[in-house]
Order: sequence, then C-alpha cells, then structure tokens
Amino acid sequence: MYLLLDIFGYLSVVLRGLILIAQSFTLGGLAFWMLLWAPLRPQLTSGGLTIEQRCRAVLRISALAWALLTIASLALNAAALVGTLQVAWSEALSADFGRADLVIAACAFGIAVLAKNPAQGVRSIGLVALAVLALAMQTRLTHAASRPDVRWPLLLSDAGHMLGASVWIGGLPYFLIALSGCEDSGDWRRIARRYSLMSMAAVAAILAGGLTMAVTYIGSIEAIYGTAYGVMTLAKVGLLLMLLALGAGNYFLVERLRRDPSTPILRLKRFAEVEVGIGLTVLLAAASLTSLPPGVDLAQDRLNWHEIVERATPQWPPRLTSPDYDKLTVAQLQAKITLADAGRANAQAAYVPGEGTILPRNAEDIAWSEYNHHWAGIFVVLIGLLALIEHFRWGRWAKHWPLLFLGMAAFLFFRADEQAWPLGPAGFFESLRDPEVAQHRIFVLLIAVFGIFEWRVRLRGGKAGPAALVFPLTTALGGALLLTHSHAIANIKDQLLIEMSHTPLALCGVTAGWARWLELRMDGRVRQAAAWIWPIAFVLVGLILLEYREA
Repeated sequence: MYLLLDIFGYLSVVLRGLILIAQSFTLGGLAFWMLLWAPLRPQLTSGGLTIEQRCRAVLRISALAWALLTIASLALNAAALVGTLQVAWSEALSADFGRADLVIAACAFGIAVLAKNPAQGVRSIGLVALAVLALAMQTRLTHAASRPDVRWPLLLSDAGHMLGASVWIGGLPYFLIALSGCEDSGDWRRIARRYSLMSMAAVAAILAGGLTMAVTYIGSIEAIYGTAYGVMTLAKVGLLLMLLALGAGNYFLVERLRRDPSTPILRLKRFAEVEVGIGLTVLLAAASLTSLPPGVDLAQDRLNWHEIVERATPQWPPRLTSPDYDKLTVAQLQAKITLADAGRANAQAAYVPGEGTILPRNAEDIAWSEYNHHWAGIFVVLIGLLALIEHFRWGRWAKHWPLLFLGMAAFLFFRADEQAWPLGPAGFFESLRDPEVAQHRIFVLLIAVFGIFEWRVRLRGGKAGPAALVFPLTTALGGALLLTHSHAIANIKDQLLIEMSHTPLALCGVTAGWARWLELRMDGRVRQAAAWIWPIAFVLVGLILLEYREA
C-alpha cells in the first residue's frame, strides 16, 4: 500500500490524461459523424463507405478505451481511499467519484456498442444522450464540482471547454481519415470547409470556458507566476497558441482551396497531423492541471517576483565539477546506519523506494543535481549546434551528432538518481518503485532510442523510411511527459521553482519534435523553416539546462 500511495499522484495524472484523450476522440468522433459526415455523405463522389467504416472503427476503439481507462482510474482511487481511510471497498466505490466513474464507463461502453452500425434515427439519439450524460458526469470530477460557492457557471464552462477540445482535437483523426479517403478536390473542399467551421466554434467554446475558469481558479496576476496552477495554465496557453497558429495556416489553405480547387492539400494533412500531436500534449497538460489545487486557494507560500528573478538570473560559469558521492545525504545516512548496524546480518537501508520518505537535502545534493543538469545542457547545445552545422556543405561531417545522445543517456543513467543503482543503495528494479526514478529511467531510454534511430537515419539518408519518424515522435513524447513530471521536494517554493524550468523545456521539446516531423513530411518553404526551427529549439533547451539552479 505504501508503494501505491507513493506513485498514486503520478499514476492518477497519467490515467487522467489518457482518459481525456479517449474521451476527446470519442466525443470528437460523434461530432464529426453527426455534424460533418452525415450532412456531407450524399454529396461526396467516392470513398464514402471506406471512410465511414474507418471512422466508426476509431470511434468504437476510443469509446472502449474510455470505458476501460475510467474503470482503471476508479480502481486506483478506490484503492487509495481504502488504504488511507481503512474503509470498505463498497463504501469507496459508492463515493461521488465512484458513482460518476461507473456512469461514465457505462456510457462509453454503450457508445462503443451503438457505434457498430451507422447512426440513424433512434440510434443517433441514443449516442447523443450517452455522450451528454458522460460529459455531465465528467464535470463532477473537476475542480468546479468541489467549489463551495456557486458552481453552475464553472460546471458549464468546464463542460464547454471539454466539448470544444473534443470537437477540435478529438475530431482531427477523423478529419485526416476523410481527407485520405477522398480523391476528388471537390470532396476535399467540402470536408475541409465544414471542419474549419466546426473548429472555429470549438475554439470559441475553449476560449470562453478557459477564460472563465482561469479568472475564477487563478484569481490574480500574482497567482499566475506564484503558483503551480498558474504556471501550468501558462503552459497550456503556450500549447494553445501553437495549435491556433497551425489552425490559422490550415484556415487560409481551406480558403485557397475554396477559390482554387486545384490547390494541393499536403500541407493541410501535415499540419493536421501536428495538431493531433500537440493536442494530445494539451490534454496531458490539462490532466496535470486537474491534479493541482487552484491558485486562488493558495494564498500562502506563493512565489513572489523577486524570488523568481533571483533564481532565473543567469550565473556563469555553469557547475562543471561534481561533489564526491560520500558527501551526499543518502551516502552519509547509509554510512551511519551501516556503522550502527555493524553487528546485524542485514543493515537497514537509508533509502527504501516506495515508502514515500523524503530525504533531507544538503548543499552537496544541490550541487550534484545542478552538475547533472549543466552537463546535460552541454550535450544538448552541442547536438543543436551540430544539427545546424549539418545544413552547410562544409558541415556534412556533423551528421554523426545523434551519437551524442548515447553519451548523454549513459551519463544520466549513472548520475540522475544518486540513491539508486549503480551508485546508491537501492537496486535497479527496486528503485523503479519510486515514481521520480521511474520517470528518469524512461527519459534515459527515450534518449538512447532516438539517438540510435536518428543516427541510422543520418547514415541512410532518404532511404531511412519510417525509422526517421522515431526521433520527432520520441522528442515530442519526452516534452509531453515532462509536463507530467514531478519532484518530491518538501519545500513547495523550491518545487515550483524547479517546475518553472521544466515547463519551457517541455514546450521547446514539443516544438522541436513536431518541427522535425514537418521537415520530414513536408516540402518547400515549410520544410526549410522547420529544418532550422528544431535545432534552434534544442539549443534553447541546452541553454535552459545550463542555467538550471536549485538554490
């Protein structure tokens, strides 16, 4: 149970993010089906049956995933409640969140069943009714439902916000399926025009609901930068601006397509692909946001502007020398325990993963962490610079820059978690019980994987095939996961100051990943611009890491 409670926070955020993704794809699929496909189907010239079958398949899979993920979340929350309050399982499952989750799961499963056949007549009414009921129950799991004051405006804003995100982001996969299944320019024009109108209405709902919730939950300018809720809201705004920029580009292309049916739609497809990726990141950020207390409720212990400026002020040179391991807290505690338990067969461990114990931090611990971040920054800056140099004729030798990822992965594997194997007392598999260590190991694996794949891509050139997509996908995934990353630090101000550096790292990672995707999937000026954007984003990541401080 200690292990469950220790990883509960991280698992709940990840599960919540996956639920929001499945929910968006389900509701977005229903909106696409009823608002776009049903009215336009008689006007399309070809591919209608294939498109409809593929869309229904994605809808059913999404709905089934929504149901199963909701049940998993219910089981996790109930287990935490049983473990902490020692209540019966029946009592835990009958709590408000339990009843809401059971209704949501039943509705999602019902949608999966009804979507097996075309939505007509009573079946359409049933699908809409299940979707509305599930969305209403979902609002009971948000901050709005727990407010002591007037809740209806917030509940409606939350529902509109989620519905808008579902129509826009959740409808994108179906939009791509429809574009790929049609071959006639007139069909492209009709589908793109209708989806563009749906997206604009969805954006209006997102902005209206988001502004209402932001004003209520944040409450003041100081809470924007002084609380974790405010900082994560800024991250969502940054991602939303990326989406709006891509959406605007597609809007102008749709208008060109309306005037000139011969306009190629490759950019429309590729921008929509990137919108899907960034949209999923937005949903993960939203899940992380729901795990944080609203900024308006944290009147005490906020960061002030002076503290932020002091921490963000660059200090040169970076820390490039490491303290000795035996000066770290975990090593000193282990040495004392070993000495005290010298007569026993098994000495007690200073650090036991999964117990949730927070070790004190001394100056050497902070120096150790800063050293790791600064050297990681050097690796990333070199990667970005070599990727830029490769663009020049005289810089073809720089194509081997992905090998630096392997060096950085090895460095972080040994250094990122001093309390775990191979340096610390906790074994490799045992240490994975600590959610922070597990996250670090995942990041190290991602770094090694896309380093190997990207090196092969550079060696094979245009013959790399699908392997070339591993690098942008893992880079974007790393940025998205960073938005769910958390540190177990006792002082909330120290934790927030660290998270403030992680947020721009995540945004730069997402930018780099999807810019590289566009470089691989596009041609012309967009490809040329993307080829410069992602290495610059890497350099920015490295510079942020070089300025990383914990004191």
